[in-house]
Amino acid sequence: MIEVKNLVKKYGSHLAVDHLNFTVESGKIYGFLGPNGAGKSTTMNIMTGYIGATEGDVLIDGHSISDEPEEAKKRIGYLPEIPPLYIDMKVIEYLKFAAELKGIEKGKRAKAITDAMQLTRISDVQGRLIKNLSKGYRQRVGLAQAVLGLPEVIILDEPTVGLDPKQIIEIRDMIKKLGKKHTVILSSHIMQEVSAVCDEVMIISHGKMVACDTPARLEKIMEDTSKIIVKSNADANSVSNILNTVPSIASVSVKKNEETGTVEAVVTTNTNEDVRERIFKAFAENDASLLELYSHKMSLEDVFIKLTSGSKKETEKVKRHTIKKKDEDADKEGEA
Repeated sequence: MIEVKNLVKKYGSHLAVDHLNFTVESGKIYGFLGPNGAGKSTTMNIMTGYIGATEGDVLIDGHSISDEPEEAKKRIGYLPEIPPLYIDMKVIEYLKFAAELKGIEKGKRAKAITDAMQLTRISDVQGRLIKNLSKGYRQRVGLAQAVLGLPEVIILDEPTVGLDPKQIIEIRDMIKKLGKKHTVILSSHIMQEVSAVCDEVMIISHGKMVACDTPARLEKIMEDTSKIIVKSNADANSVSNILNTVPSIASVSVKKNEETGTVEAVVTTNTNEDVRERIFKAFAENDASLLELYSHKMSLEDVFIKLTSGSKKETEKVKRHTIKKKDEDADKEGEA
């Protein structure tokens, strides 16, 4: 559906996007992540035709955004971080204006607007001035503009920024619904949001792609060791001694929580072997209390920090696994 080929964007001597290459498949929700200044917004602005590239190209369903901008843009709906709203217009007036700008046929505009309002749940405010709407409703109006005409690709830049928890849940539900029939690219700094709604994650740093995979696979790839958290009422020395008798444990870090009076230990193993049962038995054999025992899983936020910290070791590890996954997928397709 989308092919980004050797994309470069320079602002004077500053290289914002550095020979970026990736492919976005149809019918998936992609999370597009990167620290501030990584080149996310620049890349999205090039993909949507807002700015031109210094080098390279973007193909939307086979149409070049630089050579065939009208054909390419017909297939894209875009919601920038700050929605492009005319606040002195009524909602329905604004959507009619947006439909005309998008080149939706006159005979199809009314239905397209109705469908967009129903999808984003703004039918009840269509007669109100946009300036009198809450931030949550303004965001929905911006989203309605993006989905007008039901384009194949919908690109959303920080769609839940500044919304309250209830509004965030509603927007996430809309994104999931859109993902069933459209290709969605979601840029967000909220890792829980990306984990909750995205099928795959693309992470860029300093204008380069450093990872592209499912959140679960990235978390698994980046987890060198297995960590287990232990909490007990026993003293620190006893906890340390008990844990050091358990096979397969590489290291034990013990500290006392002064507020609760309990002892907390972080147990690290060099393998993915689950040693919780052994720990439980060791505490039982020593007649020591065990208040909590659980595995600590690496989060997408941990992965993001590791991959954007500039460590070549981490990015090379992801590249090796990505290449291996592509080879495995190719073998499966060959067998089929």
